[in-house]
Amino acid sequence: MANETTSSTISELYTEIVAEALFVASEQSIMRNLVRNYTIVGGGKSVEVPIYATVSASAVNEATDLSNTAVNPSSVTITASEVGIMTTLTDLARNSASRNVAGDIGRLFGEAIAKKMDSDLSALFSGFSTERGGGAGNELTIQDLFEASADLRTANAPAPYYGVFHPKQIFNVKKSLTNTFVGRDTELSNEAMRSGFVGSIAGIQIFESSNISVDGSDDSIGGVFSQDALGVAMMQDLKIESQRDASLRADEIVATAVYGVGELHDSYGVKLTADSLAN
Repeated sequence: MANETTSSTISELYTEIVAEALFVASEQSIMRNLVRNYTIVGGGKSVEVPIYATVSASAVNEATDLSNTAVNPSSVTITASEVGIMTTLTDLARNSASRNVAGDIGRLFGEAIAKKMDSDLSALFSGFSTERGGGAGNELTIQDLFEASADLRTANAPAPYYGVFHPKQIFNVKKSLTNTFVGRDTELSNEAMRSGFVGSIAGIQIFESSNISVDGSDDSIGGVFSQDALGVAMMQDLKIESQRDASLRADEIVATAVYGVGELHDSYGVKLTADSLAN
């Protein structure tokens, strides 16, 4: 009988969806590659990250006992939660489409999960206590970036430093430069990072991402930070599942991920509020 839905045809369809979705999620997510990554294993849905305070050594005299230094780390707990998206693919839509429907669904799902993760991580910029930039309604400047870099160095934040901004927020900085950015890091291993990579200023690798939110006044909060400033804890990476609805002649396709995000070290990040309407 023609057009039967068999186990072999279904497995081929979902293999295409999984392959495309995993590829796109890796390519589109910028923030995940710039922050500290943890894996939640062994039960539970959270991970506790110990934070050690800076200690100092001092000069001592010969034959003199050293004073005891207490080491008492604090900790940050990152708790994971689910994000997901679902669609229903009918047999008729799949069989009559001229395009690869499985690949298209995979691309949409991968981009959606990646955008959600980037948005959750970049939303943490507003929590940084140190702030630079001209503030709401003012354009971002090169001086703002140098000041943010100085703040991180003063705080002994470990390099490298990253800056992530809305494309229109960073536009004035690009416009202010007479030459192209110098210091491109050709060792960046992830093509997703290259696609949003602008260049290096004041020792900061600058990225632009439309996943940075814009408020009602056309302002955005970007961030300059060390990798140790923020963290993402993965309990389950992107996963595709399906369920057959025979009476509907369709398949429900569900994409989920389970993760949490959190600020680890406040002084290792600087928020920069600036206008995102400039062009």
